[in-house]
Amino acid sequence: MIDMNEVKIDHLKTESRNPRTLKLDTMSTMELLRIMNEEDQKVIDAVKEALPQIEKCIQLVIHALNNNGRLIYIGAGTSGRLGILDAVECVPTFSTTDEVIGIIAGGEKAFVRAVEGAEDSEELAVKDLEAVNAGENDVIVGIAASGRTP
Repeated sequence: MIDMNEVKIDHLKTESRNPRTLKLDTMSTMELLRIMNEEDQKVIDAVKEALPQIEKCIQLVIHALNNNGRLIYIGAGTSGRLGILDAVECVPTFSTTDEVIGIIAGGEKAFVRAVEGAEDSEELAVKDLEAVNAGENDVIVGIAASGRTP
């Protein structure tokens, strides 16, 4: 198990303030919108850079779905919520039934209210995956903004 007190996170962008947005409260609406748009552009560039890895992941999911497997998202906090949102939207968008599942650390109640500490429990993650009978045919995608959530 990871001792979260020993994990160094100071270097992670997700754990620091963006210097460009330190004074949001004093910016004009247009300044704020321009900065947000410029920051959003970085996401597009990051996705472009990651396309080879994204393609590999999609191929794994296709293989799983073709072999009675599922796509299982698991995450904590906002990351977990986004996984659940994507899983729920797969039903009307792609006509899925039980093929895509979203799990959030802390259970369903964590979707609407933060459950502090749940993201640091490997044991709870294992129990959550056991509860949906995760198996060898499934693809489990851990979602974490920091990339370090156990």
